[in-house]
Amino acid sequence: MEHKSNSAETAYESIPKEKFEFAQLDKELHDEKLETKTRGYFTDALFRFKKNKSSVVAAYIILLLVLFTIIAPLISPYTVNDKDAVYISSPPYVRAIADLNIGLFDGAVTRLSQNEAQYNYWRGIAEETGYDPLLRILETTETVSKYKGKDRISYFYKLQTNKYYDTGVVYRVLSYSEYDRILEFQNETGIQVIYPYVEPAAISGITDNPNLWYQVDAKGAAVLDKDGNFVPVYSTNKEIEGRPYDSQRIEGDDGSYIYSVRKSGAVQCRVCYYNYYTFVNGHEPFYVFGTNTLGQDLFSAIGIGARISLIFAVIVSAINLTIGAVYGAIQGYYGGTVDLVMDRIADILSGVPFVVVAVLFQLHLAEKVGSAGSLLFAFVMTGWISMSALTRKQFYRFKGQEFVFAARTLGASDKRLMFKHIFPNALGTIITSCALVIPSVISSETNLTYLGLVNLSTMAGTSIGTLLAQGQTAMTASPYAMFFPALYFALLLISFNLFGNGLRDAFNPSTRGVED
Repeated sequence: MEHKSNSAETAYESIPKEKFEFAQLDKELHDEKLETKTRGYFTDALFRFKKNKSSVVAAYIILLLVLFTIIAPLISPYTVNDKDAVYISSPPYVRAIADLNIGLFDGAVTRLSQNEAQYNYWRGIAEETGYDPLLRILETTETVSKYKGKDRISYFYKLQTNKYYDTGVVYRVLSYSEYDRILEFQNETGIQVIYPYVEPAAISGITDNPNLWYQVDAKGAAVLDKDGNFVPVYSTNKEIEGRPYDSQRIEGDDGSYIYSVRKSGAVQCRVCYYNYYTFVNGHEPFYVFGTNTLGQDLFSAIGIGARISLIFAVIVSAINLTIGAVYGAIQGYYGGTVDLVMDRIADILSGVPFVVVAVLFQLHLAEKVGSAGSLLFAFVMTGWISMSALTRKQFYRFKGQEFVFAARTLGASDKRLMFKHIFPNALGTIITSCALVIPSVISSETNLTYLGLVNLSTMAGTSIGTLLAQGQTAMTASPYAMFFPALYFALLLISFNLFGNGLRDAFNPSTRGVED
């Protein structure tokens, strides 16, 4: 004991004397002013929401996706009603970027096992139209076979072609007025649309391939001259000419070639489709996301389809919020028998499968109110139940609080107590739930349109689910027709869920002030 006492005295003596001075001796003591500003409920929720980085990023992504739905249809030269029967399931193409030869937006499609005849076919299109469809040769294979006792070397190519160029020349039946307008267009722009006519007899009787303008054998393979050049077989038969041609001519034409033949009160011509497209639309093909199986521009179609999905989801969420909040408020405030009866009604409605309701409404109600109206009724019929359950829980939580008793003591009516005192305190949680309902509605609507159970195309022109269904049919040959709608859909759902989770944590009263 003596040893311990000596140790304590030694420790005491080692402490400086100034440590034992009174800090506030002879000073007046009073409350100090808070250095930080007080924060309201929503300000505090915003403060906590900003600390959730994933939710903030999700909010920006949602903003960008919404801006896309607004801007894309406005800046695109196409609408959902613009459908091109030739450029269907075509890859993304922007000529300004394609000309940079960086492998992006060049309309590339990969073609396997192309023999020399097919290689010459692409070369023939390039020589006649000036648009070279051959982008790059990926692989060359050399094979040796026996032919009449001698070795014969054959070459096969794996290559990529520009799908917008490899269409080349097509047959078109033109009215006299359209024919004359094309001639005027050619004279004004210098763009060759109509090319000299080729009689089937000159190309071994082949009538279904307008890109054969040179001498070919019975199989359609090019018969080249001794220098490896094509041998043109353009018609000079004036007796079959459909209408005089007084516009610019292709190189090498001395005025003897004919450019049309008679066709039942019209003329049939060989037209370069790329230039014909420019003549009809006033601009060259311009497809940032490519086209789908209907020939629609995916860039504008996704914007329009997503727009209807977002608007529809917001309307459904607002209606369900209104109905569910009122229904749940009555349940939670009055309780007892009222709550029991209303809860059983909600249980009965929630037991009905949503898909069954949606299909039945489409079969029997769509004729009167339209597909969108019947789908809206299907969502509203059962969609408010979860919202009412959440509101009911919040009312049970707050109706026994002191501030409610105080307001009742002062004579506040039930309506005022419900919507002026209790409901505002539950609003944060309800808004969070409403934000999480939006991706759920979008997902359900997309699934129904994807399966073909609901068709919103008659109202909006298209929808994300419809675009996904169309892309699935061509997914092997044209994966981009499925990729871009699926990417937008995935980003939208993931972002909304992350955003909703951030709101839920921000409005959680138990975390208020924890992270200050």
